[in-house]
Amino acid sequence: MKILEITNVDFSLRQFVLPLMRAMRARGHEVVGVCADGPLVAEVRADGFRVETLPLVRRLSPLGNLRAWLALRRLIRAEAPDLIHTHTPISGFLARLAGWSLGHRRIAYTCHGYVFNQRGSLARRGLGLAVEWLGGRMTDVYLTVSRADAEDARRLGIFPTPVAIGNGRDPARFRPDPAARAAIRAELGVPAERVVVIIVSRVVREKGYVELLAAMRGVDAELWVVGTRLPSDRGEDLAPYFAAAHAVRRLGYRADVQALLAAADIFVLPSYFEALPMSVIEAMLTGLPVVATDVRGPREQVVDGQTGALVALFDVAGLAAALQRLAASAALRAAQGAAGRQRALLHYDEARVVAQTLDLLGL
Repeated sequence: MKILEITNVDFSLRQFVLPLMRAMRARGHEVVGVCADGPLVAEVRADGFRVETLPLVRRLSPLGNLRAWLALRRLIRAEAPDLIHTHTPISGFLARLAGWSLGHRRIAYTCHGYVFNQRGSLARRGLGLAVEWLGGRMTDVYLTVSRADAEDARRLGIFPTPVAIGNGRDPARFRPDPAARAAIRAELGVPAERVVVIIVSRVVREKGYVELLAAMRGVDAELWVVGTRLPSDRGEDLAPYFAAAHAVRRLGYRADVQALLAAADIFVLPSYFEALPMSVIEAMLTGLPVVATDVRGPREQVVDGQTGALVALFDVAGLAAALQRLAASAALRAAQGAAGRQRALLHYDEARVVAQTLDLLGL
């Protein structure tokens, strides 16, 4: 069977879709990745996959979206796939519309979060709901990564039978690793006893950086920021906030995230909105306690007081207090981190999630 895996940008293809593509290939299928061009496309191609790059955009732009839709139609007509599997709101809708307009009736969608649940104007959120509702009419298999999004799909009439499949990471790759811990700390010149808080995310405001940098002033630890701003990211420049912060290391995009997590002590993600963040799963599997905002996605993952802490959105004092409680107690970090790893092994094992996805896709 020939399958098109379509997502918005190279980062999504490399970080989120590639494990699924590998599993499809292992079952004997031909898989073609589709996304906007970017440096991470080379990594997917180096894995042996063909990747077609198209002018996909991550924003509502009538002209840009029209160009993307036309490009998707041309590609789908030329490839004649047996299955079109789409991801992310805008490219996912345009790809489903392109396939449906060409008569394809084997179209799947994995929802990684809804625009209408994000902060924004009523008009933007209303348009987001309308797009999802229309997209649901052109979808044969409808998956979500979070239980909350599956419930929304049913409640709002987007799709009658969505399946929440979750997210997953490889527990053999993301695990406590004393050797990696020692090597990374030696590389960065960080003493073994120094408490390290780590965040792995795109460097944009909606990941909670303004609140996090303010909260860290009350935490006896240093902060490692792993990630960068994607070319397609929009919004406020955070440079002034980082300039005013202290005890912060900006490590940029790193391919050795598993080693960096193993070298840290606490994971934090004070996002304004999430679906079911992979970074939280990676941290839990590595045995780190997780401090996150009490929003959909993380509230499904983190058990407050057992595997970390959930704090209210925009609550700088609460975020600082939760981080400081963990920074002050190695025993608490160890207990909550171990509980988090056990929870992640039970719910977020990549092999199980991917196998279930393939079965639901009829592969």
